Amino acid sequence: MNNLIWMIIGMGLVTFIPRMLPFVLFKGKQLPPFLQGVLRNVPYATLGALIFPGILLIQDDIWYGLLGAGAAFIIAWFGANVIVVVLGSIAVLTVYSYFF
Repeated sequence: MNNLIWMIIGMGLVTFIPRMLPFVLFKGKQLPPFLQGVLRNVPYATLGALIFPGILLIQDDIWYGLLGAGAAFIIAWFGANVIVVVLGSIAVLTVYSYFF
């Protein structure tokens, strides 16, 4: 049990330190506009990298994956937050699965 507690504390530190370092190191500093633009698009790139392989591997109804990807792309194109993109795509697929 003692090892488990130390393992949980260690995992917490390993995830906390990389998340906190940018706040400490860049506090009060302005990033260049180009870097701000790149960092602003990281959540969308990560979301795409996680979801795109799943779209290609759907075996039952390929339209289900394409419709969800299309809905997510259109919602993201209008500049919505990542959570709004995910929830909007889920809503579109819920309606699609209800009628078809």
